[in-house]
Amino acid sequence: ITFILLLSWLVASIATYRHHGGGSVPLKGWRRRMIQTSLSCLTRTLFFVMGFQVKVKGKVASLLEAPIFVAAPHSSFFDAIVSALTGMPSIVSRAENLSTPVFGTILSSLQPVAVSRQDPDSRKNTVAEITNRALSGGQWPQILIFPEGTCTNRSCLITFKQGAFIPRVPVQPVLLRYPNKLVSRTFLKELFVMTMCQLFTRVEVEFLPVHVPTEEEKKDPVLFANRVRQTMATALNVPVTDHTFEDCRLMISAGQLTLPMEAGLVEFTKISKKLNLKWNHVREQLDTFAAIASASKGGRIGIEEFAEYLKLPISDVLKELFQLFDRNGDGTIDFREYVIGLSILCNPANTEETIQMAFKLFDVDEDGTITENEFACIIQSALGVPELDVSNLFKEIDADETGKLSYDEFKDFALKHPEYAKLFTTYLDLQRYQLGMLEEDDIQPPEAKYTPVGNAVPVSETRPVARNKVCPADNEEDNSGTSDKKDD
Repeated sequence: ITFILLLSWLVASIATYRHHGGGSVPLKGWRRRMIQTSLSCLTRTLFFVMGFQVKVKGKVASLLEAPIFVAAPHSSFFDAIVSALTGMPSIVSRAENLSTPVFGTILSSLQPVAVSRQDPDSRKNTVAEITNRALSGGQWPQILIFPEGTCTNRSCLITFKQGAFIPRVPVQPVLLRYPNKLVSRTFLKELFVMTMCQLFTRVEVEFLPVHVPTEEEKKDPVLFANRVRQTMATALNVPVTDHTFEDCRLMISAGQLTLPMEAGLVEFTKISKKLNLKWNHVREQLDTFAAIASASKGGRIGIEEFAEYLKLPISDVLKELFQLFDRNGDGTIDFREYVIGLSILCNPANTEETIQMAFKLFDVDEDGTITENEFACIIQSALGVPELDVSNLFKEIDADETGKLSYDEFKDFALKHPEYAKLFTTYLDLQRYQLGMLEEDDIQPPEAKYTPVGNAVPVSETRPVARNKVCPADNEEDNSGTSDKKDD
C-alpha cells in the first residue's frame, strides 16, 4: 500500500511539474492523460490490495453528456473509488487537504475546487468555480461532488447542497452500496483497521441515467436537487430526510455540551428557510439550551428547569408559556421546539419598542430607573403570585449593583433573554385590555356605570389603577384577568 501511494505521488508530481497557473488553468495534453490513465490504474490497484471487490453497474457518461457526477450516500473516504471509475475527475475538497504530505500532491493533480471554512466567501466562490468549470465547454474535466456535504451512515439521503445543481447542467447520479455483513462505519483510524480485518469488502457502484434538468429545474436549484435525490433514494430503496451537514455540526456540538447527540437534530435547512435563521445564531441558542437542560438527563427541558432558568415560580402564566414552546404536548421542550419557540414567540416580541414599553411599565414613578419594589410589583401582578420573591432576578439584571435598573441594563438583559419577552407582551396586552375597558366605561352614560343591584358601586371605584395606569394597587383583584393570557 505504501509503495502504491508513493508511486501515485511520483506520477502526480510529474504530471504537475512546471505547470503554470496551478489550479486556475486546466491540465491538458499528456498531463491530463497521465492523470486519467496512470492515477486511475494505481487507485484501482490500491483498492484491490486492500481487499475491495468492486462491482460496476451502468455506463459512465462522457464530459459532454454530464459535466458533473453526484455521488451518494457518502459514508467514508473509501468512496473515493468512484474517482478511479470515472477517470479521476476534479473534486470538491477542503483547502487544508492540499497541504497534506503525499496525499496533498496527489489531490492537487486532480485540480480540485478548494473550500476554505475560514473564508466567509468560500461557499460563494466554490459555487462560482463549479459553475465556471461546468460551463467551460469541455476545457475542464468532469467534477465529482458528494452533494450531502458530509458523511452519513447510509440509512437515508440527507438534504443535498445546491452547488452541483446551480450550474443548470446535466448531472449523472452515482450510487454507492456496501453489501457486507460487517459494515465499517466509524472514524478514520478505526475504519481502516476494521476494514483490513475483513478478508474482502464488497462495493457496488451504479451509474444511473443522466438527469437533464427541465426548464422548471433550471430556474430552481432546490427543486433540481430534490428530484435528483428522490431518484437516487428510490433506486437505493432508502428514505430521504431534511437533515443537513449543519445538523451534524449541531450534533457534535450537543455532544460536547454533554447533551445527547440527537438533541442537535433540528432539520436546520427546513427551519432556517422558514424562520430566516443563521447557523451561528442557532449554535448560540444551543449553548443556552444546554445550560437550561443540564439537570435533565434526557437533554430536554421540563417545567422545573424552565422555571429555574427564568428564576420564576411555576405558576399558571409560566405553564401557559411553557405549553407554547412544547409544540407536541409531551411535557418537555426539545432543542428544535426551543429554537422555534424563540423565533416565533419571543424574538418578534423582543423589539426596541417592546423593551421601551416594558421599561415604562416597570418604571412606576417615571424617574428613569426601576427599583426592586417597582420590579416586584409588575412581576407579581403579571404572574399572579403576590408573595413572589424576585430579588435574585433583579440582582441578575442589576449589572452595576446600584439597586436600580437603568434602561441600558434592562435592554441588555432583555436582548440576552428573549424568553421574558412573551411574558412582557402578554402583560402589556392585558393592561391595554383593562385600560380599554375603563375608557369604555368612562364614555358610557352615568347610569351604565353602576350594577343593577341596589348597593351599586362604580366600576372605576372597584378597579383602582396606579398613577401610571400599569401597576395595580390590588394584586388579588388583578389576578382575575390572568385567565385571558393564553388567548392574548
